[in-house]
Amino acid sequence: MSMKNSLPPLGWLRTFEAAARHLSFTGAAHDLNMTQSAVSQQIKGLESHLGKTLFHRRPRALELTPTGTTYLPVVREAFRTLTNGTRAISGPQKNVVQVQCNISFAVQWLSPRLGRFYDNHPDVLLNISTEIWEPRDMAEGADVEIRFSLGLADTVRGELLHRDHCYPVCAPDYEVTLETLHQHRLFDCANLMANFPAWAEDLGLPWPNPPVTYATTYMACFPAVAAGAGVGLAHDIVAGDLIRQGRLVAPFEHRTPIPEAYYLLLSAPAEHSPGARAFADWLRHEMAQDHTGGKDWPADLRRV
Repeated sequence: MSMKNSLPPLGWLRTFEAAARHLSFTGAAHDLNMTQSAVSQQIKGLESHLGKTLFHRRPRALELTPTGTTYLPVVREAFRTLTNGTRAISGPQKNVVQVQCNISFAVQWLSPRLGRFYDNHPDVLLNISTEIWEPRDMAEGADVEIRFSLGLADTVRGELLHRDHCYPVCAPDYEVTLETLHQHRLFDCANLMANFPAWAEDLGLPWPNPPVTYATTYMACFPAVAAGAGVGLAHDIVAGDLIRQGRLVAPFEHRTPIPEAYYLLLSAPAEHSPGARAFADWLRHEMAQDHTGGKDWPADLRRV
């Protein structure tokens, strides 16, 4: 069999999928527990094997070539087929649930509540995988995914889990007023519709568009804000517990509905998994218990 007609090594394909998902060799290396150099070498090997270039190497990012864009769904579908086939042969692991969510949700909301889940479901084991940005399709291998997004693609099955409101937060002893807010250092999560200008506009506050320090995750903003470096923008899911613990306060009562929302996705096999269904039901219950929505803001989330 000629090289061009032979399949490339499975590891090369896995590396290609990770690099394409992150559009970064560094991100792929982190996912696969490899060095960035090893990822680069495997991608070069795959491109040499195919006789095609899969990525444009830009100074600060990767970009899929037309060949890479065409090949990616083929590779992903192949891995889905292998995963489902392996599960069918080995039998379902009813009590092991693969959970996918963004890192801020995992750290600020999910992890502190896991004790309550395990108290009620000691026979279920969760494997939690985190991402900075959510994938467009359901993450490969995930049974349950919690996605923070403007909405779901037509190809994705899911349900609305929770809609939230955004508001500024700061350290307990930090002094700020509505009139001086734009003069302070501001911190926010990048690429969200829920931002300082949207909050100010909803309040009817004149906003001169001051500079904002943006990060790819709230996890990079909150430590700076809690240390008194300035004012951040947050919502209950990621900041509610920090406020209840007294590490952050909300200096103003006004809250703005955010366009993004949290969605719950279950894979087709997970819909028949007792463990996955138990975890999904628990998520719905916890969200209902924690958040009333609308303007009924619990007093313990305001600075008095």
